[in-house]
Amino acid sequence: MKIIIDDKIPYIKGALEPFAEVVYLPGKATNAEVVKDADALITRTRTICNRELLEGSLVKFIATATIGYDHIDTEYCKSAGIHWTNAPGCNAESVNQYITSALFSWSMRKREDLAGKTIGIVGVGNVGTKVARTCEILGMKVLLNDPPRERNEGPEKFVSIETIQKEADIITFHVPLNLTGSDATFHMANEKFLQKLSKSPLLINSCRGEVFETESVYNALEANDISGVILDCWENEPEIDLELLNLADYGTPHIAGYSKDGKANGTKMSIQAASRYFNLGIDDWEPEGVELPQNTLIEIDGNQRREYSILAEAVLSTYDIENDDETLRETPHLFEKQRGDYPLRREFDSFTVKAKNIREDTLEKLKKLGFKIIEI
Repeated sequence: MKIIIDDKIPYIKGALEPFAEVVYLPGKATNAEVVKDADALITRTRTICNRELLEGSLVKFIATATIGYDHIDTEYCKSAGIHWTNAPGCNAESVNQYITSALFSWSMRKREDLAGKTIGIVGVGNVGTKVARTCEILGMKVLLNDPPRERNEGPEKFVSIETIQKEADIITFHVPLNLTGSDATFHMANEKFLQKLSKSPLLINSCRGEVFETESVYNALEANDISGVILDCWENEPEIDLELLNLADYGTPHIAGYSKDGKANGTKMSIQAASRYFNLGIDDWEPEGVELPQNTLIEIDGNQRREYSILAEAVLSTYDIENDDETLRETPHLFEKQRGDYPLRREFDSFTVKAKNIREDTLEKLKKLGFKIIEI
């Protein structure tokens, strides 16, 4: 058996070598010639798995170590008898951490509290659900929009997109990229959508670049139809629109889900899926050697400090979006390199807050965010 693996997938080396010939290649080097005699591909979003790549090959299994799978032509795979799998939810907590950092950084720039603000969450899957819970912990009013879930579960928990357009101070998108159909999300934030916004909200895109229509978002910023934008995902990546980057409050190179935890989860889910498909007997495989930051202890003295300040310090000690924003602005032409060489980031539950003079209700919020607590 021969398996081709994207060489940027971490913690995977050695997992499948006992069972197969394993070839590690850059995503863009994975072409029809190299896959023709492969039985399986373990890949990421940069490898387009379509007829052009797969026709005439021996490939019968594809795992993508990512949530998104719009780089896989699922209809072609079905017709060709190729089983495919993704890693739903693998980096949901990483994106939640990104959004939380972005919200705190943005609000600190604006000198405005998050508590009491209304956030509209468009798409309430693995990521949107976590973001909603975090925003509730922070005292925000949360509006949920998810038409597929509403059809399945009833309307009680959900609101219309029109309600979000009317009431939200912040709108964050966590939808898959659907090009057609009643739940199409391609260019969801277009001129028509943006002109119906009542409160000039902040918009956040950390799902797929094509969900935002670049020109319309740029025009809305110029016209103050929106007060700002935070962009992790861009149309035409890696050739991003530099004028839009210049106007954005924060811009990052599609790394919201790039915590080491999220990557390890994606690898784990891919290996376990391959094991189940090929009956390899490693269905409970776990990655080893997931790195930790040098310091995972956050010391906070809450004496004469507001709860908002304490929560912000804890969150931004784990990940500060300002650093990634600055790097992208300085070297936007290195978008792909910044993704490929992304520095170590761990999620909230890898950190311990050493708490002094912090009220119990604030400590409870830190625990709910995922932090471990030591009181002194």
